[in-house]
Amino acid sequence: MTVPFSLWWRRQILPGFGLSLGFTLAYLSLIVLIPLAALFIKASGIGFDGFVRTILNSRVLAAFQLSFSVSFYAALVNILLGTILAWVLVRYRFPGRGFLDAIVDFPFALPTAVAGIALTAIYSPNGWIGGPIHALTGWKLTFTPLGIFLALVFIGFPFVVRTVQPVLADLNIESEEAAASLGASRLQTIFRIVIPELIPAALTGFTLTFARALGEYGSVVFISGNMPMKTEIVPLLIMMELDQFHYTEATVIAVVMLVVSLILLFLINGLQRWGKLRGQFA
Repeated sequence: MTVPFSLWWRRQILPGFGLSLGFTLAYLSLIVLIPLAALFIKASGIGFDGFVRTILNSRVLAAFQLSFSVSFYAALVNILLGTILAWVLVRYRFPGRGFLDAIVDFPFALPTAVAGIALTAIYSPNGWIGGPIHALTGWKLTFTPLGIFLALVFIGFPFVVRTVQPVLADLNIESEEAAASLGASRLQTIFRIVIPELIPAALTGFTLTFARALGEYGSVVFISGNMPMKTEIVPLLIMMELDQFHYTEATVIAVVMLVVSLILLFLINGLQRWGKLRGQFA
């Protein structure tokens, strides 16, 4: 017997669904959808030629190249460091483990401007870390792309730790024990059993770190030096265009970053879905 759609709807939907759905759509429209649509409409006013001319400006291209390249390298380093730290927190018990686990979230809680000032003070040529490095090697960490890299590693590594840590906690240790009983070495067990299980989570952490690094402003603006064509990142360039009342040019640059962010968002969702499906059929 076929149940009428109206009866099925009443049985399946919780009371208040219509009101909740309407509130959700209104909230998303006012806070997210309408501002994003206005951004695209504002950028379209410059025309296709103006859009291309703005993006192909040498200063804009230099800022994009710096932001994308340094963010990519920082995310790569965070995959290694974050996975190792997650492994230590999950597999070992030692004094201070709880404190170390809490410190992982410190970059989340610390205001980015405070992080930028602290990193600049520490890594400057007369700082605690930057001073000895500068004296021994002559390297200057602040006001260089290397300083930007250090700041992005600092603000990004919790993403990898927090995405890999639950997977490691749920990993079946019996598989590792079975591999060892069959004669597999420790390295073989890690590369053939552990790492394949961590790949989806690590890729998700990489994408989250990369996305966060692209839009980072507060922790980078102090340590970078903000030199055009050298250490000027895209978020700072947008602020400079706004200070000069170049609203349309700033909007065009922001639209490009928005499109990249949307692509990364879909990529993150795809990776998470792939990880779930892989876990179900493993």
